[in-house]
Amino acid sequence: MTYPKVSIIILNWNGLEDTIECLEYLQKITYPNYEVIVVDNASEGNDVAALRQRFADSIHVIANDRNYGFPEGCNIGMRYTLTKGANYILLLNNDTVVDPEFLTEMVKVAEGRPSIGITGSKIYYYYQPNRIQAVGGKINWWLGDIETYGEEEDIGQYDNIAEYDYVFGTSFLIKKAVIQKISLMDSSFFFGIEEYDYCTRARRAGFRVVYVPCSKVWHKAGASKAKLPYYPKTLEVIRKKSGRGMYKYYYRLFRNYCPPVLFVFPFLGAVVFRIDLWRRAIHLIRRGEWQALKQAVRKRLPRNKKLNRVR
Repeated sequence: MTYPKVSIIILNWNGLEDTIECLEYLQKITYPNYEVIVVDNASEGNDVAALRQRFADSIHVIANDRNYGFPEGCNIGMRYTLTKGANYILLLNNDTVVDPEFLTEMVKVAEGRPSIGITGSKIYYYYQPNRIQAVGGKINWWLGDIETYGEEEDIGQYDNIAEYDYVFGTSFLIKKAVIQKISLMDSSFFFGIEEYDYCTRARRAGFRVVYVPCSKVWHKAGASKAKLPYYPKTLEVIRKKSGRGMYKYYYRLFRNYCPPVLFVFPFLGAVVFRIDLWRRAIHLIRRGEWQALKQAVRKRLPRNKKLNRVR
């Protein structure tokens, strides 16, 4: 196996402890040809100084002058590393820990065929180590339904390499050829949905998006969102950019990829499917699981309330 150069980009925003743990795990990986770039999105503490001091010989830190959001923060790191001869770029969430073989497995699959442009890991929950958060998913452009596979115990059901419409952005390996053809990530998303967009652009440019089960990552899901109430200015920016239930993001996503006359229908579908009951219902109907559908509806019905009848 050859070992092309991989640049690992980690975005840090007021998450020093998580980032340190992530970097410590990266120091144990088996892949021999990689570099680590930490992009700090204007953290309010001493994150930059602490990281530079602790990992002086093993990482490069870029200190942004403001919070550019997730996609543009990653873009800043990608612009830097593309000038350093990287063959692959790995976007890795800072609130993760990784298996020592995770990067070796991703590159092995990506190198297997030129058509493979993006590979993704099997993402577990950090606090439930055998429970899968996500492996990838499917986008139904007609219904506006974005389905993520996961949210279940790992019993080997996702142990095969598979091609999906998208893989989870938590651990996201991009071949340089993809960036050369479709450019960087769309910064208008700021915080969320960027992997749906980027994978769709890659697939429509002729690249395959592939899930790699032997690449294992454990994710402290929701760590960034949990911090937002403590930073009201950033929270307000996110709310303005994304809209209620991220409807602005879904509008942009489906407006970009659906036929102009029809895009409003999948967009409305995406907004509706954000409501858990409807999303769950459509999946159960597809599978013919009628009993499970009845139980789901019963759970949502109001209890011990009398209906007022109009006479």
